[in-house]
Amino acid sequence: MEKRIKCIIHFLNLFFRTWFLSIIQDEFRSGKINLDKTLKLLVKLNIPFDYVHVKYVFKKTSNQRKTGTITIEEFRAIYRTLAHRTEIHELFCSYSPNRKILPETNLIEFLKKEQFVIDADEAIASELIAKYEPIEEVQRKKQMSFEGFLRYMNSKDCLIYKRDHTIVYQNMSYPLRDYFISSSHNTYLISDQLIGPSHLWGYSSALMKGCRCLEIDCWDGPQNDPIVYHGHTLTSKITFRTVIEVIDKYAFVSDYPVVLSLENHCSPKQQEVMADYLETILGDKLLTTIIGDTFPTDLPSPELLKFKILVKNKKVGTLEETVLRRGLDSHGEIGEFVEEVEQSEDDEAEECTLLPPKSPQIKRRNAVKRSPPPARKKPKVKKIKLAMELSELVIYTKAEKFKSFEHSRANQKFYEMNSIGEAKARKLAKQTANEFVLHTAKFITRIYPKGTRATSSNYNPQEFWNVGCQMVALNFQTPGLQMELQNGKFMDNGACGYLLKPEFMRDSTTQFNPYNVTGNHNPITLSIRLISGYQLPPSNLSRTNKADPLVQIEIHGVPEDQVKQQTCVIKSNALCPRWNETFTFNVQVPELALVRFAVEDQISLAANEFLGQYTLPLLCMNKGYRHVPLFSKLGDRLDPASLFVYIWYY
Repeated sequence: MEKRIKCIIHFLNLFFRTWFLSIIQDEFRSGKINLDKTLKLLVKLNIPFDYVHVKYVFKKTSNQRKTGTITIEEFRAIYRTLAHRTEIHELFCSYSPNRKILPETNLIEFLKKEQFVIDADEAIASELIAKYEPIEEVQRKKQMSFEGFLRYMNSKDCLIYKRDHTIVYQNMSYPLRDYFISSSHNTYLISDQLIGPSHLWGYSSALMKGCRCLEIDCWDGPQNDPIVYHGHTLTSKITFRTVIEVIDKYAFVSDYPVVLSLENHCSPKQQEVMADYLETILGDKLLTTIIGDTFPTDLPSPELLKFKILVKNKKVGTLEETVLRRGLDSHGEIGEFVEEVEQSEDDEAEECTLLPPKSPQIKRRNAVKRSPPPARKKPKVKKIKLAMELSELVIYTKAEKFKSFEHSRANQKFYEMNSIGEAKARKLAKQTANEFVLHTAKFITRIYPKGTRATSSNYNPQEFWNVGCQMVALNFQTPGLQMELQNGKFMDNGACGYLLKPEFMRDSTTQFNPYNVTGNHNPITLSIRLISGYQLPPSNLSRTNKADPLVQIEIHGVPEDQVKQQTCVIKSNALCPRWNETFTFNVQVPELALVRFAVEDQISLAANEFLGQYTLPLLCMNKGYRHVPLFSKLGDRLDPASLFVYIWYY
């Protein structure tokens, strides 16, 4: 028996050597190869690599002779350094009877036990062998060598992200308000809010990232041509017409509806020009009336609104009146209504001091009677003038000023939506969280950054998703944690820009409160074993491929679930650091939880340098041995940099 095993191993070694030499030997006719040919051979062998790491390993190998070239055996050593990862080899050997090949039956066992592929069978195993096994002789025997196993473990089949979540899989037939909607603030800006440029790229870029709600700040322009810019600042100007042309071109990277949030400062005359551009440029894409023949009692679904563009703006009168006026020419007509001006926080503070505190009364002869306290200030109001031509284009997204949850319950129509500034929204969320969730279960609510964010910084969107806000608008041009959470969340459901809210956020009688989670929300215990890193981005402070990497694993969700855990630091190794550390998290509301992996280089005990990150919804995580791809601060994939983990949750 032992002799037979030795014979099999001998033949397998021969198969590998024959296969390996058949690919590389032509390049070594002259005996040695340089760095460029080394890179070409790695591509030919289907081994992902980072140039910096290969250059460092090549230089280290060739420096022994200082010729800048390597022999065939030295190339083989470089190949093993880059490809033959110890942690994956250990895993392979634990299922291989002879540490050289994985028979089909053993592969099926591995898939079921470790990768949680419950329905794994001969057909699935055969498909994987055919797909990843590079040695024909091994493939013919329905087996997998370590080379094949390595390629399988590095493939898309072993990514941490669930493949069935990379397409639209959620029910898209609920009313529009039942979805989180990817939303952008001041979409035209590509830098700061004061002197930065306005650019059409802001719109095309946001749409390409799956954004479904765009903001357009409209002002009167020269020659009766409306312009878009951040009013009363030095930001540059672009024309409204060109903005709509770009939106028309890029709107439907995703099939689902786009909402144009107009911040309208134009005169009625130029509003008519805006309406004309919207209708002539967008054509049939523009939603200009209700869907169906009967008047609705609820919002339509994203499915019914596929390939439609909706206008969000103030509106004169009701949707019922618009439907009755359908077909009538409204050109030249101007509507007018009165709107309450929202008081600033300073105004509120001043209002609080209108009634002076009572002072002790002192009895005096000939005392004059105290005058009554001054009456409370009447709310300030302003007259709004709207071109009826533009007003009539607002169908299901009428902008309505938010006064209070009580006022909305009593007066707000299903097609009216609110925009609330982050400071006020944060206060409401902390003081009356359940009322906020009840409000967003009935009405679309948009949150926008406070005006003092001059550098286009962002707030944390998670706190507003936690209360069900559908449109949490961020400055897409500003990289950082907030946009990483945004991008991670909206990768789900095929990155279509719409995510169905959890059922407890759609229930009109829900008692959910993110600050006080009670009842059964299907809590999850999540276990992450962080095994290793692979070709991590080197430190910017290193001349070689060195870094002192550590990994932070964070949970973002309801306050009770917010937590961060950190690995130890691996010194001077960005190529293949090994951690083998296990982290456990108890997550109370997994439907709202995001998991973020952040890789940093420890510069000092007080400071770390960002190397890469990956964020995804907890419920989009595959179980088993998985690779975590890494992205840069700007959101670019840092191939082949990744983390190798084992995921398990129940």
